[in-house]
Amino acid sequence: MSILSFGQTEPKPSETLPPLVGGDTDAHGCKPSAGYTFSILKNDCIRTFEQPIQLNEVKPKNSYKSFAAVIVSDDNKQVEIFMPSITGSVVLSKKLKTRFPTWQKGNIILTKRSKYYLKQANRVIFAGK
Repeated sequence: MSILSFGQTEPKPSETLPPLVGGDTDAHGCKPSAGYTFSILKNDCIRTFEQPIQLNEVKPKNSYKSFAAVIVSDDNKQVEIFMPSITGSVVLSKKLKTRFPTWQKGNIILTKRSKYYLKQANRVIFAGK
């Protein structure tokens, strides 16, 4: 039983509470509001900020630095990149016969030397170990 003051009506169930964090799901069953996104290579929901390979923005345009997350396939033939400028992720394939391990798709290139370098349009945008 609810106590209502004069002129009030009892709210409808859908109006009582906002959706809970983690109460949403995307097409893959991941919960974006809880930080989850779908990984093609892992075929599972992941949190990009929990991945072991994190690359920092090289020349931030804002007062904060963004990051890119990298997932390497078990056979080392593909990498999946998550970065702020793309929705979801992009999967790069390993290039053969290169001096350093290199993966590419279009104008996005990841190279591993002493650390990882992520280039887009031939400009290093992220780097890290």
